[in-house]
Amino acid sequence: MTFNKDLKDFEISYIIELAWADDVSFDIIEKETGFSEKQVIKLMRSQLKRRSFEHWRKRVTGRPRKHNALYKKQTEMIMETELQDQGS
Repeated sequence: MTFNKDLKDFEISYIIELAWADDVSFDIIEKETGFSEKQVIKLMRSQLKRRSFEHWRKRVTGRPRKHNALYKKQTEMIMETELQDQGS
């Protein structure tokens, strides 16, 4: 799916729902819908009120669950810390 104005309301709603979900990463959104992170941001900006968009951006910016690479790095750091604590 590509970003265009021909999206049906239910498709827009589905993408917005995925974007708001804390446990759904941008990678999953792209696999499900074909929308890249930049396209999701553009869609959210066009569909949400300004304050709602700002609130959403603040929530997802740097959030490890939304970015698989950050989540993987955070998980590895936690596991290393736990292993070090067990070794002490």
